[in-house]
Amino acid sequence: MDFNLTEEQELIKQNTREFAVENLEPIAAELDRTGRYPAETIEKLAELDFMGMPYPEEYGGVGADFLSYILVVEELSRSCASTGIIYAAHCSLACWPIYKWGSEELKQKYLVPMCKGEKLGAFALTEPGAGTDAAAVRCTATLEGDEYILNGTKCFITNGGVADVYIIIALTNPAVGVRGLSAFVVDANLPGFEIGKHEEKMGIRGSQTTELIFKNCRIPQANIIGKPGRGFGIAMGTFDGGRIGVAAQAVGIAQAALDEAVKFAKERVQFGSPIASKQAIQWMLADMATQIQAARLLTYHAATLKGEDKPFTKEASMAKLFAAEAADFVCNKAIQIHGGYGFIKDFKVERLYRDAKICSLYEGTSEVQRMIISGSVLR
Repeated sequence: MDFNLTEEQELIKQNTREFAVENLEPIAAELDRTGRYPAETIEKLAELDFMGMPYPEEYGGVGADFLSYILVVEELSRSCASTGIIYAAHCSLACWPIYKWGSEELKQKYLVPMCKGEKLGAFALTEPGAGTDAAAVRCTATLEGDEYILNGTKCFITNGGVADVYIIIALTNPAVGVRGLSAFVVDANLPGFEIGKHEEKMGIRGSQTTELIFKNCRIPQANIIGKPGRGFGIAMGTFDGGRIGVAAQAVGIAQAALDEAVKFAKERVQFGSPIASKQAIQWMLADMATQIQAARLLTYHAATLKGEDKPFTKEASMAKLFAAEAADFVCNKAIQIHGGYGFIKDFKVERLYRDAKICSLYEGTSEVQRMIISGSVLR
């Protein structure tokens, strides 16, 4: 097994790091403080052809491999977790189902402008009563002539209110439960489509998270992705790839926390010498670095499997589970190394700790990942 990145992958990683340091580092704290959506940053990513990184050039993408895309998510998240998830939700959750299961018409109409960065995407499965339990979805899409009539509410939607295109999972046949779910592409400007409550979050505050409300929203029959009743499979297949993106986000956050901890430990003097000279601090840093490297390798492995069209569901869950919990561990230790300063908002580790928590919650909690992994082990 080759653990080395290719020359092209190294270049993408380096270019992303330089972009993030120049464009994200200066605004990350302000985004966290105000909850502002960084439109100017997303526009710059589009100008650099990042928004369709893992998709073919024929659809407006760059044609890079999936691992290259994951490297971008990691480096963006290292500087600004909000930007990292805005980008990942667009690429992993919104573009993928259109590319994988959409008709050629849908690809030309939606995927091409999304890959070019002309349109931003979002994905919507979660409802007030349906998160992990997809069978509890109550949003309906009723066929009437050559249109589907969409009614219901979605919640906790990343990129809600700023996206131009939404992937919506709704019931087309309520009588058969989860087997009656279907997936649709929905334009944000359609009559009957409203943006509801904007959530005030603990972390990733520059990423917009909202409620979506549909009241007799009419969408063309041609906007269904795949066939009716395939929505559950499409959602789960999409989440598999999305979980690798969350793992990369967690790795980026954890790396940023280690960077800050190392810098502080070298500068902070107590008892006449930098605290980096103390064994207690050294051991914490060693554990942090080891956790990050293990999480990174799990993430890169899952990304490589996906890029090679090999089974990767278990590996994606392993990467997300381990990376999310590693980020929580590393950020906690970074705050401990900072002492009282780590509890103050002037120091980056305070924000990183709050940002890290979401990685063990969205796109399937850590408990869900353990269910998936154990199910594979026990098969």
